[in-house]
Amino acid sequence: MVGFRTLLYKEVLRFWKVSFQTIAAPVLTALLYLMIFSHVLEEHVQVHGVAYTAFLIPGLVMMSALQNAFANSSSSLIQSKVTGSVVFVLLPPISYAEFFLAYVVAAVLRGLMVAAGVLLVTVWFARPGLAAPLWILCFMVLGGGIMGGLGMIAGIWADKFDQLAGFQNFLIMPLTMLSGVFYSIHSLPSFWQQVSHFNPVFYMIDGFRYGFFGVSDVAPETSLAVVAGCFVVVSAATLLLLRSGYKLRT
Repeated sequence: MVGFRTLLYKEVLRFWKVSFQTIAAPVLTALLYLMIFSHVLEEHVQVHGVAYTAFLIPGLVMMSALQNAFANSSSSLIQSKVTGSVVFVLLPPISYAEFFLAYVVAAVLRGLMVAAGVLLVTVWFARPGLAAPLWILCFMVLGGGIMGGLGMIAGIWADKFDQLAGFQNFLIMPLTMLSGVFYSIHSLPSFWQQVSHFNPVFYMIDGFRYGFFGVSDVAPETSLAVVAGCFVVVSAATLLLLRSGYKLRT
């Protein structure tokens, strides 16, 4: 596992060297979301008997972690492809599994750091509780793993930065913003409630929020099954792309 450890070290160092951009900036963005939405809606909205600000905090924590996990692996791969340095990763005797694990673990670590930062700066506004810590950790790691894998797929597929931006703006951003971060799906009309159940990020957010309050829009076991299934599918698809050498060796 020397190759895995070396590549993981490289990936973690890559985002840590610019932590002001990769960690601090997302934390500030989440804080601004909280300040604006809580100021407008705190007195008017309660969800599952939970004050709106407290309800909002876990959603913002998870959304920030997911978006940054995707950004980490996708930006690393596209930069390596554009600069041609990806050859230095492909030439050493590193297995596809090590390649995959290093990028995904680094993405999860960045997501965890951003999540911790968001939680630290938002907990002063409301204390969301801690009903089931293991559920919080499970959904955070699996969600970050899914987004890390999707980031690798996007980075492999994209040839230019604008293609990667399109993937993020037209797929990842809508999935995360329309996943129940700012609302409970029970507040939506029946049709849109059903549509929300086809969004895998909804299950990540809902299950993660269950870990804080012990209440959720769907059963946490259902959310965990969906998220675990998505992780297996995304991981298998990413490994298949790596083995094929698609847009990496050609």
